[in-house]
Amino acid sequence: MSISLERKQELIKKYKINDSDTGSTEVQCAVLTERITNLTVHFKSNVKDFHSRRGLLLLVSRRRSLLDYLKRKDLGRYEALIKSLGLRK
Repeated sequence: MSISLERKQELIKKYKINDSDTGSTEVQCAVLTERITNLTVHFKSNVKDFHSRRGLLLLVSRRRSLLDYLKRKDLGRYEALIKSLGLRK
């Protein structure tokens, strides 16, 4: 359910803005999206895991807040991020 260190480093490398970037909005959203995807797969086999489901809802709301912030600050970066993460259909 958690994200491996190697996968997290790959996401940071892909979504970073500059060389020393580890906490930009894009990186945080990418890591949260990976964790949400892992939890979604977990729920396919563990339907009654309601405690983890609450954690999933918290992650989704945190990602939504970050995306709202990015949309307010820079619409171009927001649109590029949701397209690369595949969040909108």
